[in-house]
Amino acid sequence: MKKFKFNLETLLKVTRMKKEDAEVAFAEVSRKLEDQQAHLKLLLEEMQVGQREYEALAEEGTRVTVGKLMTYNQFFAWKREQIEMQNNLILQTRGEKQKQLKELMKLMSYLKSIEQLKERRLEEYKAEALHEEQKMLDEIGLQLTMRRARLD
Repeated sequence: MKKFKFNLETLLKVTRMKKEDAEVAFAEVSRKLEDQQAHLKLLLEEMQVGQREYEALAEEGTRVTVGKLMTYNQFFAWKREQIEMQNNLILQTRGEKQKQLKELMKLMSYLKSIEQLKERRLEEYKAEALHEEQKMLDEIGLQLTMRRARLD
């Protein structure tokens, strides 16, 4: 009997490669999201430091000039803008991550179905091989029985 050959082996290999690529893309977007969240945390900390400095300046009781007030106001406006932009980037990246996850899940499901098909075909092949072997053994047994009958 011929050796087992799965006709969709090429499709299986290609699907595995696509799955690996999707895993890499998902990991990259996950790292990107983590980096963006870390950057947002840094921006928020910088804003808090600026606010503490401003509060400390106000508590000292020294006269605050209009220039200092404007400088702090510009700083806070600039930080709020940076934080808002970073939040928008994080939202976009979360969307990318969800998209990559859906793609990965789709490929994993497709790959699993192909692998299950391969397993079923292999089981069918084994059953057929066992059946062929059994037929040969039956034939040999029949021939031996006939020879013994002739000799007797």
